[in-house]
Amino acid sequence: MSTALVTDSTAYLPSALLDGLDIRVVPLHVVVGGRTHSEGVDIDPAAVAAALRAFTPVTTSRPTPAAFIDAYEAAAAAGADSVVSVHLSEAMSSTIGSAHLAASESPIPVTVIDSRALGMVMGFAVLAGARLAAGGASAGEVADAVRATCAGASVMFYVDTLEYLRRGGRIGKAGAMLGSALAIKPILGLRDGQIVPLERVRTSSRAIARLEELAVDAAQAAGAADAGGAGGNGGGVDVAVHHLDSPERAERLAERLRARLGPGTEVVVVELGAVVGAHVGPGTLAVAVVPRVVPLVPPGAPPAVAR
Repeated sequence: MSTALVTDSTAYLPSALLDGLDIRVVPLHVVVGGRTHSEGVDIDPAAVAAALRAFTPVTTSRPTPAAFIDAYEAAAAAGADSVVSVHLSEAMSSTIGSAHLAASESPIPVTVIDSRALGMVMGFAVLAGARLAAGGASAGEVADAVRATCAGASVMFYVDTLEYLRRGGRIGKAGAMLGSALAIKPILGLRDGQIVPLERVRTSSRAIARLEELAVDAAQAAGAADAGGAGGNGGGVDVAVHHLDSPERAERLAERLRARLGPGTEVVVVELGAVVGAHVGPGTLAVAVVPRVVPLVPPGAPPAVAR
């Protein structure tokens, strides 16, 4: 019995974390100035950031069902007898619709999961599922672990401006902030797969400091719940600092989080890709706090990749 994991490019999984694990990534599409690109294949975040600053039109689109069928068939050809397919929030994209259509034509059973998130919430959930699968877990066990990881996660982020979210129609309840957007630096979050306002801050430095405090609070709360047996295994939390075209700020934030959260918490820095970057804009900082539902190396699994 073997279960493969499929996700989409908005998980932003660093390639080093994929080594030795049966994970396939289906790219979304980015259209820049009328030219279509595949995220992570022929366009990078820097190109999108430059296009946005130059006011070049940037739009995004989902993968086709055929792209997912190719991924499922490749998993079957490699020996998998089932697939768990994990994707960005249906409230933000119709990507999961393509996955469902493809699942109905897959040569092996496919469980499609709406992560209700994006970025490394999905990424850590997929890694957790792949580690379980490598240890011989069933598709049902893998899917349960993926869902539990996503459900326990917290995401908060800072954007320099709400304009890009407004243009892309992804602003959700945070639209209430638009009237005062010039006077504030918004801190936003994800709730039930949608963007919601968390706080209004007057300066970018205060916004980043507050983002740090919210991330520490979320990590400590997730760790306490995990240690107390609320669905976890005492494994702690993983944290990802996402950014678009702000590597220095992201690294500084990650270093402060590492110092405050201690050696038991993994903190990685991952740049947002072209698709999400097109909607949040340059200067964005985000933190994903994800409970470690699955140990880094479950019994019987190959060694976990270095982080």
